[in-house]
Amino acid sequence: MPDSRPILLVEDNDDDVTLTRRALTKNGIVNELVRARDGVEALEWLHGEPPLRPAVVLLDLKMPRLGGLEVLTRLRADDRTRRLPIVVLTTSAEEQDLVQSYDRGANSYVRKPVVFEEFVRAVGQLGLYWLVLNEPTP
Repeated sequence: MPDSRPILLVEDNDDDVTLTRRALTKNGIVNELVRARDGVEALEWLHGEPPLRPAVVLLDLKMPRLGGLEVLTRLRADDRTRRLPIVVLTTSAEEQDLVQSYDRGANSYVRKPVVFEEFVRAVGQLGLYWLVLNEPTP
């Protein structure tokens, strides 16, 4: 049975948010998409009262105020969010970003394809895996 919980998209770029929404819709993914504009807002959603418990977090790395790598560090250090599925979804092709993302506890690292059709396909595959195939922690 598909996971119906929301998806938390941590993304500061409005155009990327629009593209992600369109890609989810094109793939028939109907989960609510909750957007955090930066790492500070993401932590507020996840550690607030009541806390958001998304099916998956799609996390950009390069953001104002608090970047994705620091968000990863803080989420993995907190018992409430330690097991939360986190997919780094970024344009960064820097090897150090890839290595540091996994070192800090990312479950997956996906580079955003530049071509929209490829982006739609990538988001569809992410949705299939994290919302349908993956067994979430209780």
